[in-house]
Amino acid sequence: MAKVESFALDHTKVKAPYVRLITEELGQNKDVISNFDLRLVQPNENAIPTAGLHTIEHLLAGLLRDRLTGVIDCSPFGCRTGFHLITWGKHSTVEVAEALKDALNEIAFNITWDDVQGTDIYSCGNYRDHSLFSAKEWAKKILEEGISSDPFVRKII
Repeated sequence: MAKVESFALDHTKVKAPYVRLITEELGQNKDVISNFDLRLVQPNENAIPTAGLHTIEHLLAGLLRDRLTGVIDCSPFGCRTGFHLITWGKHSTVEVAEALKDALNEIAFNITWDDVQGTDIYSCGNYRDHSLFSAKEWAKKILEEGISSDPFVRKII
């Protein structure tokens, strides 16, 4: 079985919230695809409840596309501590952390329920499992802690 880099990461050594470049891969046509770890809470110490994480996911899908070029996907970790962000091309961890911080600020202080895309039976596979209140509270908590551009040394952006 192929070794997955994220499972080799020592989760006891990281200091969340942070942005970490997991890998940059070169495709057959020489296109670069980047995979980032957007870790919002400390692994094995906290986890964002499913409804709040689900709403953050739906919001980040649009908000990060508004702030970064080449966003392919932003998907939650099963452990509920953050997201994978997949992009075309290269981005620095500072650039991604700034976009994430701005998006979380938007969620925390400006977003209303009408802004959340994909919350009905036709556009979401689990439309009943959302909480904007939870998403806002977690966004505020993450912003208060500060987002680092390094997973091991706190370099708050």
